[in-house]
Amino acid sequence: MASHRKPRTRVTRVRTTAPALGITTAAIASVGLLAQSAGAAPAAPTAPQPTVEEVQKKVDALYRQAGTATQQYNLAKEATDQQRKSVDGLLDAVADRTGKLNEARRKLGNYAAAQYRSGAVTPTAALLLADSPQAYFDQNRLMDRMTERQRMDVTDFEKQQTEAAKKRAEATRSLESLTESQATLKSSKQDVQRKLAEARDLLSRLSAREKARLAELEKKREAEARRKAEAKAKAEAEAEARAEAEAERRREQAQADESGTEAGTGTGSGADTGTTPGTGTGTGTGTGTGTGTGTDAYAAKAEKVLAFARAQIGKPYVWGAAGPSSFDCSGLTQGAWKAAGVDLPRTTWDQVNVGTRVATDNLKPGDLVFFYDDISHVGIYIGGGKMIHAPKPGAYVREESIYYMPIYGSVRPA
Repeated sequence: MASHRKPRTRVTRVRTTAPALGITTAAIASVGLLAQSAGAAPAAPTAPQPTVEEVQKKVDALYRQAGTATQQYNLAKEATDQQRKSVDGLLDAVADRTGKLNEARRKLGNYAAAQYRSGAVTPTAALLLADSPQAYFDQNRLMDRMTERQRMDVTDFEKQQTEAAKKRAEATRSLESLTESQATLKSSKQDVQRKLAEARDLLSRLSAREKARLAELEKKREAEARRKAEAKAKAEAEAEARAEAEAERRREQAQADESGTEAGTGTGSGADTGTTPGTGTGTGTGTGTGTGTGTDAYAAKAEKVLAFARAQIGKPYVWGAAGPSSFDCSGLTQGAWKAAGVDLPRTTWDQVNVGTRVATDNLKPGDLVFFYDDISHVGIYIGGGKMIHAPKPGAYVREESIYYMPIYGSVRPA
């Protein structure tokens, strides 16, 4: 019998734990990733950026090194120029000797040709085929058969041959030396360019704020150098005032001595006769002294030096340049003293050995002031603790305190 009951509907319950399973799986994956990260090597730390002060010191050092390399370049260039002139002269001498040798050979050839036309190969012809003419003609019988003129021509030929060989060997040595100097010149040039490029690269990495900070540090250094220059200017003015006062005192003393002193005595007696005999004497003495510094001639030269240097203010510094449109430091000093009729060497290393060494306290206008332990920079003293110099790449010839850089020493060129 069929059942009339309603079929029971099966209810499917949804498990509430399913989402929890998904979260757990993700968490497990995350833990695994964290574990892998923990086991991996830590990232390399980023190198600390240099401070502005460190950049300033580094750039200054690079400019100084570039200055040293510039002096090395100048030295190599000077040697190269001199050797090139020497080589040119030797090559001219070789050409001259070769011409004389060919002329001597031509004369001997004429003798050989004449004897060949006569029908035989004579001793003179054999001479031309021999390795050593003198060795061949040392045979007495052959020498006896030669005329005196022929002997003279043979002697001349050997002389020209020897001299030509000597000049060729000398020219070869000079060419080798020139090649070495040119290699040094090239190396020095590359060194300068490398140092300057490194300095520019360091400066280009600075931010606007860092560049402002660098400019501030530069101003402080300039202010300190200016303060020292002002102190020296004051000391120089006081010393000059004392010297003038002393000179005035000596002039007054000399005038007093020149006026001398006068002394006189007199006696007399009289009688009724109306006669009055008398005697009188007088003496006077005077002395005068004078001293001079003997610097008038130097002052005249220094005036020309400073006039030249001032005329170059505003022209750019270019390493290896000696005018007229640009200068490096030693090129400027060389040109300035040349205007006064004094020839200075090209490099700071040679200029420091010219003339007389003077102390900083005794500097006079026109003196050369050298800087750094390696003597890689030089300026022209103008008085008042200041100088005119060609500072560095990117700068122009200008006046500046001598205390801006560490002083090595000073010289008076003439």
